[in-house]
Amino acid sequence: MKKKLMIILSMLMIVTTLAGCSLVNASTTSTSTANVPGGTTTTTGTIGNSIPSSVLGSVSDLETTLESIYSVVSPSVVLINDNMPASSTSLGGPALGSGFVWDTKGDIVTNNHVIDGASNITVTFSDGTLVNASLVAADSNSDLAVLKVNPSELNLQPVTLDTNTPQVGELAIAIGNPFGEQNTLTVGFVSAVGRLIPTTENATGPTYNIPDIIQTDAAINPGNSGGLLNDSGKVIGITQSIDTSSGSSSGVGFAIPASIIEQVVPALINTGTYQHPYLGVTVTSFDLAIASAMNLTSSQRGALVEAITSGSPADKAGLKVGSSTFNDNGSQITIGGDVIIAFNGQAVKSSDDLITYLADQGVVGQSVTLTIIRGGKQMNVTVTPAARPTS
Repeated sequence: MKKKLMIILSMLMIVTTLAGCSLVNASTTSTSTANVPGGTTTTTGTIGNSIPSSVLGSVSDLETTLESIYSVVSPSVVLINDNMPASSTSLGGPALGSGFVWDTKGDIVTNNHVIDGASNITVTFSDGTLVNASLVAADSNSDLAVLKVNPSELNLQPVTLDTNTPQVGELAIAIGNPFGEQNTLTVGFVSAVGRLIPTTENATGPTYNIPDIIQTDAAINPGNSGGLLNDSGKVIGITQSIDTSSGSSSGVGFAIPASIIEQVVPALINTGTYQHPYLGVTVTSFDLAIASAMNLTSSQRGALVEAITSGSPADKAGLKVGSSTFNDNGSQITIGGDVIIAFNGQAVKSSDDLITYLADQGVVGQSVTLTIIRGGKQMNVTVTPAARPTS
């Protein structure tokens, strides 16, 4: 972290130095004279518009790090080309994306949205080698998919994951194939962590979210669905989407974290599916207005249960929904139900917290303890998550 801070400060020093001088030589010699007792003294010095060697060294270190990461990781990143059939909403044709080598057995990881509906898939490696690929399995709830290539005569170089949660301000390095431009490296920072983005499944049914999303300002564009790396060259996520009105990078990109990749990918390879834990509740974050409407303290936070699916784990556990409605800033909220304030002893301050804990720690068939407030009283309820319905 100290090294990164030095690099950033060094870059700022360069900007500050250059901002105060015109386009002249890197250093200028000046001469001045002063009358002193006993005669005149002449001094010669250097005006301070030269760049300190320590600054140049720090920038050079960063460049060397990026060059090294690119050299090592680039062979692990692939271009995915798939032929999409025509539909009522699309003319069909080739689609491009990115992925990375998972193991030496020929497994390639990419996003589900890259290959969803594809009829023919090819994979191009950084050295230009082009091979056919087949779909092993996909999971739209995490937007992950695994492809298979024939590993014979291929020098497959798997990536390494870092499943630790990155810190805001850390370097974020994306290597992918934006707009089909192979082996492109872009650099930015981790802008935020813990974001949620909606899944693509059940567009007309229940809405689910992918938790722990990493936000970055590293340039991400269509076709860039490859690895997001840290300054050690390890994958901290797989780039998934961008927030933009133009269709190209606007400095707000999102990546599925390595912790989710580590959970889902092995299951897709070994069993062809991943079972997401499911409670069967619709919740909303508890705020000051809702607390007041339910006659609870203004400091109360949690996830308010608004709806429960019949026959779901939450229903079987006896969680309750209220019967009154409340207009909360233009949204009609069902109030009076249970307020979930802890998941296995960990504080739940919002609906996002509950979704994240369930995804990270919940296991299908293994009971969890929810601490709730019901009718102003605190109590514990045991719930056993089931597998999330597929439709």
